[in-house]
Order: sequence, then C-alpha cells, then structure tokens
Amino acid sequence: MPDHQDIADRPTATAAVATETWTRPAPGEAQFLALLRADPARELENMARRAQQLTRQHFGRAITLYAPLYLANFCSGGCAYCGFAADRPHPRRRLEPAEVTAELAAMKAMGFEQVLLLTGERTPQADFDYLLANVRAAARVMHEVTVEAFPMTVAEYRQLAAAGCTGVTLYQETYDPVSYAQWHRWGPKRDYAARLEAPARALEAGIRTIGLGALLGLADPISEAVALYRHVCALQKHYWRSGVSVSFPRLRPEAGGFTPPAPVSDTQLAQIILAFRICLPDTPLVLSTRESPALRDGLAGLGITRMSVASRTTVGGYSQAAVHATGQFAVSDERDIATFCAMLRQQGLDPVFKNWDAAYRVAGEA
Repeated sequence: MPDHQDIADRPTATAAVATETWTRPAPGEAQFLALLRADPARELENMARRAQQLTRQHFGRAITLYAPLYLANFCSGGCAYCGFAADRPHPRRRLEPAEVTAELAAMKAMGFEQVLLLTGERTPQADFDYLLANVRAAARVMHEVTVEAFPMTVAEYRQLAAAGCTGVTLYQETYDPVSYAQWHRWGPKRDYAARLEAPARALEAGIRTIGLGALLGLADPISEAVALYRHVCALQKHYWRSGVSVSFPRLRPEAGGFTPPAPVSDTQLAQIILAFRICLPDTPLVLSTRESPALRDGLAGLGITRMSVASRTTVGGYSQAAVHATGQFAVSDERDIATFCAMLRQQGLDPVFKNWDAAYRVAGEA
C-alpha cells in the first residue's frame, strides 16, 4: 500500500484543476453571482419556478435516497466545529466486521441500496486498510457504495474503485484559506492544498462520481458558494466523463458547542441551492438530514434531487441502538423512511432507492 505522505507529490493534472478553481472565472459565473445577490423578497419565487422547471427537465420527479453509515469516530483532526475532533471527550470506537455486516443487513432490510461509509481523519484505528475492507464488505451487499473519509493518494483511490467504491464525497469545509487555517487547529487536515486537490485525484483514479460541498457557516456564504461553483466547473471540464454532485451542509450543534461565525439563514440556503440548479441544470444537488423537515420538504424536487433519510450520525445505530450515542452532529429531520417517502409521493415525487446496479462496476476485488 502506498505511503499516504506521498500526497505531497501532487500530480500536475490535479494541481492544475485546483489552480483553475481559484484563478479563472467559471462559465456562467456572472449569472450565478447575480442570482446569489438578488433580493429574495422580489426574486426567490421566480428562481424557484425556474429551478423546478430545470429539475423536472433533467431529473424528472425522482429523488434518490441513501443513508450514511459511520464506521468509526476515531479522528486525528482538530476541527473546531466537529463532534468527532480529537479533543472531544466522548468514547471512541469502530465497527468490527460482524458489526458492519449487521449494520448493512439492517440498512438493506430498511430498503437502502446505496450507502455512504464515513470515518474521521486517518488514524491507526481507522486507516486506509480498514476503510478498504469495509468497502469490499459493503459492495457485496449494496449496489452503490460511496465513502466520505480522509484525502487519499491516486493509488489508494484506485484500490477503492477496484473494491467496489463508485463515489467519494469530500467537502473542502471552507474555501477561504484564512478561515481554513483558523478552524483546522491541528492534524493532516490542516493541509489545505492536499484536501482541495483530492477530488481530482479520486476522479483521476477512476472513481465514478465526486461529491463536493462547503460547510456553510464557517465563512462568507456568497464567497464560499462562488468558490464551490468554480470547483465544480473545473472538475466537470477536466473529468467530463465523470459525475459531480453538490451538497449544502450547514453547521449543526455538536459536542464542542461551536458557534458558527457566519450563520446562513433558511432563505439564504434556499437561494444558494436555487442558484446552483439554474446555473448547473444537470448536476445532482444533495440535502441531508441536517436540515429541518419543513425546509427539506420545500426544496425536494425544487432543485434537490438526492437526500439522506433515517440517518444515524453515531457509530452504527441501524441494527440496534448505538453503543455510544454521541454523533458527529445533531440530526434535524428524524422522520422514518415510510413517513418521508409518503411526503415525497404527496408532492408528486418518486422516492428512488436504486439508480445504479452492481453489475456495472468494473470487476475488481469486490
């Protein structure tokens, strides 16, 4: 297995994508910025109508559903805003193979065919080999397996793809270098460039889809949205055969009691999402259970096309009550699957648990 320190030997292609994220305005950026700055009292309703029209045109009425599975809460990072940061006092654990099997079986019984596997930053207890083994285990059960973990090398991402991983989610957290240095107090995550370039490394390695996002509340939301938009456009230009999705996580209460320095209102979040849909009409947009039921109901199909449901942010928690109940952050939408799907159908939307078949994966170690 390659030494993860060789992330420092960054391929020219991925560094070029990262540079383009910052130095070149993206196509449609002027319209995007105008939408972000529009008066919501006058323009939000018009934006919503246009966004819904584009969503129906490109995605129909489908809302793809998935659930996260937290494999471990060990972390080497010092993120000031995260419930899993290394200085949080709650007990640490990881799921062992039998527990992972039980969790996946429970999720499968709930109807899930897509799972997002999560860990903290790289640690000896939850390192690349641990993640790789769990990707293999999940790929034997689920049709679509994605991961949200630490930045990796091209060689490591290539191994994940061969094991059955089809997607990687990696939020930059904040695109503002000053804020990034302030809130990432220690650990490998302090390497801003290594994180910024990781999505390109994943796509270069053959990962089918990449999920991007900024953690809204850490820095000026308009600046964050523009930087995120540029990042998406740069990856779509260089890796046009691959897929890019965009998430809109807002800071939620967590064990450290972090107070967002740049809070984002419901109205501003909706405006950001609608601007992305209008300017990136065929890009999947994701909204998690961080958000309230009312907000999620309103944005489903209005721009958002992929949503988590019945989520647990503790280690495990699907097959039985989580042994340690401290999660990474507080979930806002706690509805069960039946209730959530009933809401979607009432709005004329179609909940979709499977939009990818394992048979399409390249034969590998899975």
